[in-house]
Formats: sequence, C-alpha cells, structure tokens
Amino acid sequence: MSRISHIELDDRNLPPPTPEIEQERKVAVFDLIEDNSFELPQTGAPDGPYRLSLSIREKRLVFDIQTEDGGKAAEFHLSLSPFRQVVKDYYQICESYFNAVKTLPPSQIETIDMARRGIHNEGSRVLQERLEGKAGVDTDTARRLFTLICVLHFGG
Repeated sequence: MSRISHIELDDRNLPPPTPEIEQERKVAVFDLIEDNSFELPQTGAPDGPYRLSLSIREKRLVFDIQTEDGGKAAEFHLSLSPFRQVVKDYYQICESYFNAVKTLPPSQIETIDMARRGIHNEGSRVLQERLEGKAGVDTDTARRLFTLICVLHFGG
C-alpha cells in the first residue's frame, strides 16, 4: 500500500486562490487520491497508505507524512529555490492558457497547452529529483504534487 490516501494543504496564511487555481487544485487532489504511487524508502519507515500534509514553513516546502492511524511516518523539508523558476514559468503559461481559452482558436490553444504540459513535466522532474532518497513517486504522482506545490508556492 505505497500510496497517499489523504492529502491536506496548509494554506492558512495564503490569500484565497483564483477560481482557475482552485479548480486546478481540486482536480489535482482528486486525481492524486484516486491514483498515486508514494513510498518511503528509508529503512524502518512504516508502510502506507499515508496521510500527507504539504505546507510552506520558513521558505521551505514541508512534507509531513503520517500513517493511516495518525502515527508519524516521516517529515522532510525541501528548499523552494529549485522550484522558483519552473513555478513562475508554469504560472505565466497557465495565465496565457486561461486567456487563450476565452479568445483564441483551438489550434493556438493546443500550442499553448503543449507548452504548459512541457513546463509541468519539468516541474515534476525537479520534484522527483528533490525527493530522491526521501520518497519515491511515479511521474503522474509527481505531476499532481507539483500542481499543489504551485498553489502553495505562489499562494493562489
């Protein structure tokens, strides 16, 4: 059962997200809970499923992982520095995409969407690298977690 069964975002100190970002967040959480792969490779780490809380504390991304019964499984902090540029690029392309959907023909929307997916893939790759030795995630799980990191990183 190497998976996340529950996810919580600690966004108490963040401004409310835009409707578009809130929708992305809801989809990412739903998809993540439905299908994910998440394992703790450390010797002696408890087996999943896991409850994951994501937050930003002191300019660090915090993964607080508990077992289903609330026991501590792991906690690790990642620097936000490696994510800054890719998150910024992702937000810019998302803004272009949301605007394009309102006014541009499908062929141009598709081009912007392909760029958006490319940046999203880059963000998930960075996340997988940063998680190496701490947690194992597949590409789809990394993509969904990257979406949630974007929401926390820019505060909606």
